Amino acid sequence: MSFPSDLEIARAATIRPLDEIADTAGIPREHLEPYGDGAAKIKLDAIETMGGRPKARYVVVSAITPTPLGEGKTTTTVGLGQGFSHIGKKATIAIRQPSMGPTFGIKGGAAGGGYSQVVPMELFNLHLTGDMHAVTAAHNMCSAMLDAHLFHGNDFDLDLDNITWRRVLDINERALRNIMVGLGGRLDGIPRETGFDITAASEVMAALALCTSLQDLRARMGRIVVGYSKAGTPITAEDLQVAGSMTVILREAIKPNLMQTLEGTPVLVHCGPFGNIATGNSSIVADQVGIHTGDFLLTEAGFGADMGAERFFNIKCRVSGIAPDAAVLVATVRGLKAHSGNHRIVAGKPLPEALLAENPDEVHQGGDNLRKQLENMQVHGVSPVVAINVFPGDHDADIQAIHEIAQEYGTRAAVTTHFADGGSGAAELAEAVAEAADEPSDFQVLYPDEMSLRDKIRTVADKVYGADGVDFSPTADKQIDTYEANGFGNLPVCIAKTHLSLSSDPALKGAPTGWTLPVREVRAAVGAGFVYPICGDMRTMPGLGRTPGAARIDIDEHGEIVGLS
Repeated sequence: MSFPSDLEIARAATIRPLDEIADTAGIPREHLEPYGDGAAKIKLDAIETMGGRPKARYVVVSAITPTPLGEGKTTTTVGLGQGFSHIGKKATIAIRQPSMGPTFGIKGGAAGGGYSQVVPMELFNLHLTGDMHAVTAAHNMCSAMLDAHLFHGNDFDLDLDNITWRRVLDINERALRNIMVGLGGRLDGIPRETGFDITAASEVMAALALCTSLQDLRARMGRIVVGYSKAGTPITAEDLQVAGSMTVILREAIKPNLMQTLEGTPVLVHCGPFGNIATGNSSIVADQVGIHTGDFLLTEAGFGADMGAERFFNIKCRVSGIAPDAAVLVATVRGLKAHSGNHRIVAGKPLPEALLAENPDEVHQGGDNLRKQLENMQVHGVSPVVAINVFPGDHDADIQAIHEIAQEYGTRAAVTTHFADGGSGAAELAEAVAEAADEPSDFQVLYPDEMSLRDKIRTVADKVYGADGVDFSPTADKQIDTYEANGFGNLPVCIAKTHLSLSSDPALKGAPTGWTLPVREVRAAVGAGFVYPICGDMRTMPGLGRTPGAARIDIDEHGEIVGLS
């Protein structure tokens, strides 16, 4: 008998009324705004109402460097949240809302999988309560006001070659990466080069995820830099008189969304910042609610621990003031074998037989990546737990090799089978995380605000990536000097590099050494509140493959969605 699809499992679930889910989390019902049966907005007043309650243990879930096989980070987060109920604890999960670009592209949705999912799956992956569209509209409102300003005389003397604000769309569309606007006649605007990013890459999305209140969001919208005058002065959304309208568009989107897992665990779904050039973490306001909802608040950080977790520690926690009590590092036997560099893995093709054969020595070889990611957790003073996400056919000796790596670093490791078994399969992991969270925590950020931007970049490159040094291009040097002169030097850094390697080269597996981080250019997301160096060719607007998910997603004769994964 074949294992049912995620969609089949989700549809067979018994979904509890959301007011019961809110009761489980201690969220007062008067703070709920239902959106149908599957989701509800939580009013921001809940933060103050619940503020006097005890704080939950705060746990971030990250992973080894991603491989084409997938490590199951979201599924583990959901399964762990369910697992706590099997050991007599209450947990709430906080995760990002998926972008429809990947949903209709190659990656698919992000609701988890198997018997560890957020439901309703269709609602979660498609539109939800419209937050993505609100971010799109707010961003593009700024774009429209910018082009209107240029058309009506350009009073700020904006340099057309130094306009940094583009447009966004929540769909994969490579043809829009680089475009010309203002073509046609005189009344159609000022011709100039620009382009589109995917909505998840919008600075508006990052600012929404990092704001702490509606008024803070309003201030962040005002600080957004859209470009520079010919004299080098930064021009902001406040200068364009559009920051207020942008905030109004986001007035409902700032409220976190309440959903549930297959087993009725509360889930806060909010924001979806890109994991390459932004923080890759769900919102602070969701955490401000969730931290007072039970024994544990679990939140997921995008990509590997060198990416999402580093930004969680050094950007999100710096802003929120909420310190983590423990961390989870998801690893798989297959993923670590892939990091050995001994196998050629091609998406859509059968896995190499050698990858599936018992080989604990190869797990130890690829385990250098796990070792470095454990160090990345520990350098922030947080106790990590290795979640061994077991697949059918994994060999005991290979699993034992992962335990041995964890023991090298004095950390716990636990096998989890949440995909097939739901929360009961994650009970061992939940016990290990609870023990780790009870230990004294010495959380610390890697660098102080007052450190120079160059030294912040060097610190992350050295301590987190394992680089021998940093090579700043002349362009990057000039940009850093400009940002520090304009007062942006106190911002944290969010280094944009490949997520497929600890290094800046996606082909380098394991834990590469003897390399230098190349900083090609540096951009400032002043509204979001960070500076992001670009290290390599970062795509901020994905394209569709030859056979994208959009080709198989449809409506059947009963009006039901089919093909969603």
